[in-house]
Amino acid sequence: MANDTQRPLSGIRVVGLEQYMAGPYCTLLLADAGAEVIKIERPGSGDPRRQMPPFATKGERRKAAGFMGYNRNKKSLALDLRSGEGQEIFRKLVRTADVVVENLRPGATGKIGLGHKEMRALNPRLVWAIISGFGQLEGYRGPYSDRPAFDIVGEAMSGIMHQVGFADKPPSWTIYGMADIYSGLATAYGVMQALFLRERTGQGQLVDSAILDNMLGLNEAMFALYSVSGQVPERGKPRNLWPRGAFETRDGYVALNVPDNIIWSRLCKAMGREDLIEDERALSGTARSANVEFLQPVIEGWLAALGRDEAVDTLNAIGVPCGPVYTAEDVFADPHVKARGMIMPIADPEFGTFGFARSTPHLSSAPELPANPAPDLGQHTREILEGLLGYTSKDVDHLAADGVVQTDGA
Repeated sequence: MANDTQRPLSGIRVVGLEQYMAGPYCTLLLADAGAEVIKIERPGSGDPRRQMPPFATKGERRKAAGFMGYNRNKKSLALDLRSGEGQEIFRKLVRTADVVVENLRPGATGKIGLGHKEMRALNPRLVWAIISGFGQLEGYRGPYSDRPAFDIVGEAMSGIMHQVGFADKPPSWTIYGMADIYSGLATAYGVMQALFLRERTGQGQLVDSAILDNMLGLNEAMFALYSVSGQVPERGKPRNLWPRGAFETRDGYVALNVPDNIIWSRLCKAMGREDLIEDERALSGTARSANVEFLQPVIEGWLAALGRDEAVDTLNAIGVPCGPVYTAEDVFADPHVKARGMIMPIADPEFGTFGFARSTPHLSSAPELPANPAPDLGQHTREILEGLLGYTSKDVDHLAADGVVQTDGA
């Protein structure tokens, strides 16, 4: 077990007004860094991802894989924020907190008097991070700021979806939740900046993280291409660099990228086609992009005689960066992935041990990440109310009976 007191964010308390993916992934990163993360959930139902398949099961009990993956190392406080007593508990909690991360519908907390302005008036050192589809910071609000959004909206409106797939097919999404994951990462980075600045000023601030902004930042190459050259990147139509993509071998695919003529000459030598180095149809990335129909069969014909691993070894040995296109099974079996500790075992006391992705990067002078399982709904309600906020056991019993909170096992 890692020594949590020596992690970079040890001593920092984070409150998560979070659901689904973007907020929970942000606070997961903060929790892995050592912060105490208190996840606020609605009594009875909790985070909606508790109900989303697939599930680990044991008898009639079940726990959602997505919830388990995004909520390790956190505490669950089941609290009804619609009630006056629940709101007062939240205010008390915020007075003790360093950070609040919110990814509810825009304006939801402000409508009940628990927004960042009201809470930062109670705690001027508070860092409040809002993840929304289109941004909430005054002075930067646009016509879409009040819209709700899921990750796929950010992919679409940032121009990313327009570039994914094939020229004769509709636009395609990338991996499920990519915009949420990246927004969680960007928000955690913003929280770190705000905490660092607080060390200088003593004051907290608002961290405004918009999914669309984050996807636009991720798609920065589109800006350069369009601004400088007027090019509009399109799916399946290389213009400036080729070859780049997945190429089939005898028993699988390899991912290949040739960004310059140096790498191209190495690839030609590996294929035994040195004649293509000076061929006018392949003299530059632009020329190769214009002559894909001529060049692609050459590469595919060479690779068709090789096994996937043989192709990868051959190309890397000659200085052509190349990797196999993995399935999930391949990832779990890969010795380098194991050596890097990227499959993080999390032992759930009821459902067993499962492997989840380790958050990155590695730090040389910090202990390994904590590995506590995702909590049951309300598992830490009593601990937080009694141990942190000063409520008595009878107080908590009354609050639970009134439906204001839910305690573990209720």
